[in-house]
Amino acid sequence: MKRSGNRRLNQYLFVIRELTGRELKRKYSRSRLGVIWSILNPLLNMAVLSMIFSTMFKRSIENFPVYYLCGSVLWGLFTTSTQTAMTSLVDNKQMLIKVKIPMQVFVISRVYTAFVNFIYSLIAFVPILIVFHIRLNETLLLLPFIVLWELLFAMGISYMLSIGYVFFGDIRHLYGILLTLWMYLSAIFYPVNKLPKEMVTVVANNPIYLFIDSMRWVVLEHSLPPGRTVFKMIIWSILAYLAGSLIFMKSKNKIMQKL
Repeated sequence: MKRSGNRRLNQYLFVIRELTGRELKRKYSRSRLGVIWSILNPLLNMAVLSMIFSTMFKRSIENFPVYYLCGSVLWGLFTTSTQTAMTSLVDNKQMLIKVKIPMQVFVISRVYTAFVNFIYSLIAFVPILIVFHIRLNETLLLLPFIVLWELLFAMGISYMLSIGYVFFGDIRHLYGILLTLWMYLSAIFYPVNKLPKEMVTVVANNPIYLFIDSMRWVVLEHSLPPGRTVFKMIIWSILAYLAGSLIFMKSKNKIMQKL
């Protein structure tokens, strides 16, 4: 039984790696620079927004490019994960019907692909820290844990979106609008302390902002994030993952019938 379980797990991991490789090749198939764009994109966005907002927030945000980049890379990880995972079941309809593979594998592979892109984007992050004289210390070891909780949160949302897309294709457009609002509520490029009190409360309870704020504490403040922030971050991640997993498991039969 144990050997059979291990063999099955290895097969699923192999499928995830193959699907991830396929997604990466497809994403960069018509690009000469390929995965280098994963490094260039956050840098170019940082440069543009720094030119626009660094003067505006000069007195409010120290090291604005790093402040922005902390928010940008985590926001990119979340949006890429959820937007690509949303269509994963429909995109792999034929494989789902013909091959006995757990549906979750297709969602997981899209989230994992987004994580690989995120790792590439971090290649640009370290030189930026050096350029802006941000001290590298032991608090940076907490970054993997912050990313892990965000991936758990993204996985839960991805499960729900992938099911929703099977039954209601327009959810893709609605989610795009929601992401625009969500981005502006995540304080990626502006200081939270300049907002009205009511808006500060809204942003402070936004799960994506909690991940971003935690990363800024670790990178810019060289200290642990506040306990309340960490607690809310973990709770949001666990609740989203459990809700997404439960809805996904209960919808499996309906999904196959719809496909």
